[in-house]
Amino acid sequence: MTVLASLTLPGHPRSVRYARAFIRDTLVPAHVLDGGDVLDDLTLIVDEFAGNAIRHTASGRGGKLTIALLRGADLVRVEVTDDGADGKRPRLRPAPEGESGRGLHIVQALTAAWGHRADGPRTIVWADVPLAAER
Repeated sequence: MTVLASLTLPGHPRSVRYARAFIRDTLVPAHVLDGGDVLDDLTLIVDEFAGNAIRHTASGRGGKLTIALLRGADLVRVEVTDDGADGKRPRLRPAPEGESGRGLHIVQALTAAWGHRADGPRTIVWADVPLAAER
């Protein structure tokens, strides 16, 4: 995969807005996408990953998060690296009836694959979104 761009932001809730803009401002001018459902999906995914990093990890307690966009032959990968959560890693929970807690279920529905890996104390959460309309 080829790295298209990366951006490091402070772990503050307003950074989620900048993460979403980074997706659009990177992929459209680079002619990877010209809008549409795939761009919307990637924007929603980075919103979920960045929001989770700020809410559930040291990134939101004065830390930072890094967003990276990578291009494969037929997909775009978005990665969000956080400052770690004391060994806790992202996981799917049974879908709750409440208003929150469904984000990773939505990510799973929008992606060809998603997951996470440790990078020392930090966690990298990634998602692969096909460039084609079919998933």
